[in-house]
Amino acid sequence: MTDFLRPQARAFLTRWREVAGTLALALAGVWLFALGGWFYQGVGLLVGLAALLGAVIAVRRVQFQREVDQPGVVEIDEGQVRYFGPHGGGFAAIRELVEVELLTDTAQQRWWRLSEAGGNVLSIPIAATGADQLFDAFSSLPGLSQARLLQAMDGPVDRPITVWRREARRALT
Repeated sequence: MTDFLRPQARAFLTRWREVAGTLALALAGVWLFALGGWFYQGVGLLVGLAALLGAVIAVRRVQFQREVDQPGVVEIDEGQVRYFGPHGGGFAAIRELVEVELLTDTAQQRWWRLSEAGGNVLSIPIAATGADQLFDAFSSLPGLSQARLLQAMDGPVDRPITVWRREARRALT
């Protein structure tokens, strides 16, 4: 039964499943609202609005995803980003990041460069397995604009793009 759908259709449905789920929840909110009465209309409105907000985030996640065509595996666990690649790898703590940049190498491959306060730098291909998990990790950075993040990924590849930089903290004297 697993061969019922073509691989392209299965990939499309898998990629957009979160968006479809939130839109189905929004329809459930509309149904509740249509039942009438103050209570059902209020609950339906809350469910519908929450679902639409979830759909916006889901669409942004889909825009962040890339086809896996670069080597390596990205894992995120307990606030730490780990990258395991054929020619190296490493890890970076999300709370220690001071800068996130998007770079392009000479082969036109795009990479995330994550810089930590202590000087540690981690480079991750944007199309590595599991790199789509970085969207949620980056979203937790204070002051990061998701729109800027997505714009950088679709923007020009001729120069490095600083997506986020931690604001300098004043030392207590």
